[in-house]
Amino acid sequence: MAPLAAIPYPNIDPVFVALGPIQLRWYGLMYLIGLTAAYFLIQRKVTHKGLAIRKDQVYDMVVYAAFGVFLGGRIGYTLFYNFSYYSQNPLKLLAVWEGGMSFHGGLIGTAIALIWFSKRQGIPTYAVADLATAVTPIGLGFGRIGNFINGELYGRSTDVNWCMVFPAGGPVCRHPSQLYEATLEGLTLFTVLWLIDRRPTPPGTIFWTFITGYGISRLIVELFREPDQHLGFIFGPITMGQILSIPMVAIGLIMLVLGYQRARQKAAHA
Repeated sequence: MAPLAAIPYPNIDPVFVALGPIQLRWYGLMYLIGLTAAYFLIQRKVTHKGLAIRKDQVYDMVVYAAFGVFLGGRIGYTLFYNFSYYSQNPLKLLAVWEGGMSFHGGLIGTAIALIWFSKRQGIPTYAVADLATAVTPIGLGFGRIGNFINGELYGRSTDVNWCMVFPAGGPVCRHPSQLYEATLEGLTLFTVLWLIDRRPTPPGTIFWTFITGYGISRLIVELFREPDQHLGFIFGPITMGQILSIPMVAIGLIMLVLGYQRARQKAAHA
């Protein structure tokens, strides 16, 4: 039974507009809001920093990133989390409105797309990476709110006063882990990156800070999030999300140290 202090799950209809067979869902709207906000914030940063990047290039950057997120996210979810299901139902790969996006796959897809973009446009790759990742937490935060509205990716059972009973999670009260993720991966990480970006930093600092920060956030949230039912725990209490995030923290920290070392050496020889 749910504790008396449990917060009622709002049970919002995932479809906010239905026009005959066409359904517009909150989940897709969250991504659209994130990408739109990313465009305007990147444009603001480009102007503030005096970078030689045109408005049309900023627009193209966001479009490349969007394709990388969706293609990488879906392919990553298929490979990392639910390969057996999608191998038997390949058309479901296109059903992004049903959920099922892997952040780690989306990260790889976006990285490939933006490297391609930077090479085609002749813009330094780290300049593109720093601009893109500085605003990425906005999309992550809104995406997790979309997960919350869908009632998916809920947390483990608990008796904390703010637990919720999710329609798809049975009668037990659970951590609203989607909101934890929206706070850590979204608001907190965005604030950290924004503050760091206000100071002169070596190229790639924002990118590798994002990689490290997301990995840490995900490792924490996975302690409260219910593992995917078809996967469960992989090694003892370790989840797939943690397995994929541990290398992010390690590589991110190493690259941050190397970046500052190179910057000091360059300054010493200047």
